[in-house]
Amino acid sequence: MPERRSDIRNVAIIAHVDHGKTTLVDALLKQSHVFRDNEQVGELVLDSNPLEREKGITIVAKNAAIEHRGVRINIIDTPGHADFGGEVERVLNMADGCLLVVDAAEGPMPQTRFVLRKALELGLYPIVVINKIDRPNARPAEVLELTSDLILELATQEHQLDFPVIYASARDGYAGTSPDVRGGDMAPLFAAILERVPGPECDPGAPFRMLVTTLLYDSYRGRIAVGRIRDGAVRPRMAIQRFAHDGGRGSFRVGQVFGFRGLDRVELEEALAGDIVAVTGVPDVLIGETLADPSVTEPLPSIALEPPAVKMTFRVNDSPFAGREGQFVTSRQLRERLLREVETNIALRVEDGETPDQFIVSGRGELHLAILVETMRREGYEFAVTRPEVILRDGPNGREEPFERLLIEAPESATGFLIEALSGRKAQMVGMHSGEDGRVRFEFDIPTRGLIGFRDVFITGTGGEGIMNTEYLGYRPWAGEIGRHRSGALVASETGTALAYGIAAAQERGILFISPGDEVYTGMVVGLHARDNDLDVNVCRAKHLTNIRSSTADIAVKLVPPQPPSLEQALTLITADEMVEVTPRSIRIRKAELNPSLRAREARRAKYAAVEAARS
Repeated sequence: MPERRSDIRNVAIIAHVDHGKTTLVDALLKQSHVFRDNEQVGELVLDSNPLEREKGITIVAKNAAIEHRGVRINIIDTPGHADFGGEVERVLNMADGCLLVVDAAEGPMPQTRFVLRKALELGLYPIVVINKIDRPNARPAEVLELTSDLILELATQEHQLDFPVIYASARDGYAGTSPDVRGGDMAPLFAAILERVPGPECDPGAPFRMLVTTLLYDSYRGRIAVGRIRDGAVRPRMAIQRFAHDGGRGSFRVGQVFGFRGLDRVELEEALAGDIVAVTGVPDVLIGETLADPSVTEPLPSIALEPPAVKMTFRVNDSPFAGREGQFVTSRQLRERLLREVETNIALRVEDGETPDQFIVSGRGELHLAILVETMRREGYEFAVTRPEVILRDGPNGREEPFERLLIEAPESATGFLIEALSGRKAQMVGMHSGEDGRVRFEFDIPTRGLIGFRDVFITGTGGEGIMNTEYLGYRPWAGEIGRHRSGALVASETGTALAYGIAAAQERGILFISPGDEVYTGMVVGLHARDNDLDVNVCRAKHLTNIRSSTADIAVKLVPPQPPSLEQALTLITADEMVEVTPRSIRIRKAELNPSLRAREARRAKYAAVEAARS
């Protein structure tokens, strides 16, 4: 018969980006004496990925475990951005409760809503943690009311409406049950977890079953399957079977069984139902598959995921500088790396492109794909990618596209700019509220297409004082064509080294990405034109020497500092006829067709086709 274990609590932590989730985990780990008193552990210990530390977001879900009053609390750190929803959906299957961490000033955000909805659909027991209670602009009463309304809207079971509220400052390591708490430790939060979150329900007498929710890799042990044991027990050298996605089965023998203690994995002689464990011995196991005793006839239900909404083409780099900076440059190496990513990043899809050196990669959003590109770049891969495009589908009433709810908080002075900019991107305002602090809060329903490239425009138009967040809404009817929102390109007309004289002449035409001494090639985009058309410029041009003496003022060249785009900016900046060349050391924008004569011919052909289409 199913029963609940009293010695374990499995808890997921949910929060919006920068609401203090990882800092809260730091405080829990340190106050549970996971580390030695003299151990130097630093801050944000769960954000082990360099990209996570740089961007301040959680990208990959992680596990940790702490002991409190004889109870082991397994902590599951979930990503806070909707683009990593694939991570969220699978790891929440291991939890029985969740800590909803909300900023005491900002309140619940759209990504909070996305992850919380997934958690409540699974029946998890929520605990609300209002963090940063010591902020000068904290408004705990209003934030609690907003959070209560959110839970009331998303709750799927009656017990989820009766949730405890903890007020905390994760940075200073204290928590309490009233908003005026300003000292102490995390004991009230530990107590709420033990009291509110039930132990895992399991049947220890049933045959072993475990759904694989995460994969780890070890150069010695190979692929390691991580998941929560639903029934029975698992031991080293035990015979098990694997229920594969294609319906097949395979027989294996467990190698080692690991449990989580603090941030480390420790080897176990036995793990019981309800434990979160890592198992070796199944070399080809995939996320969403079931490992079970040989007597089991049916696998556990697999993990259902929302489909990707954005796609991008990865292709072998064929620029004149190909192979100079990357270690992995061939189509075989690119293909193997992308297929390896799909094994652990289950929200990603990889398909073959039109040619053998092209691959279509689909994901949840721009950030999801940009993180993949940046990760591969740091691993030594060199390749080129196209502009992100939304994935369209045929619906009952015609063509459909993905939409998102865009929530904006900005100064009142930016109201006109925002309404004008978003109306051109087919956004529809669904809400507007003016606050006493001189800021306005907007809600728009906007096609995902309209958001591509909007972030930089938004930051500029609001003077860096705006906050924008999105929530995926699903597919809706096609909203119509969206006009181009970028000027033309300044394209290098020669291959060589950029010189100050050539750059000085080109900078009068627009904004440049390059500096003197940079290597450029024909067809490389070196800047943005001030007008709508593309313009070929010779940034390699040198000043010819003459026998006529020039004044010092004539010799001096004044250069404007370049504005090279980051990877994320480059991905949204490029147009349909451009690509981003990605190497371990460089980010370059280039034309897909490098030959200027062929580009001009294609432009004339496209213009003629547009005229004919208009006539017909």
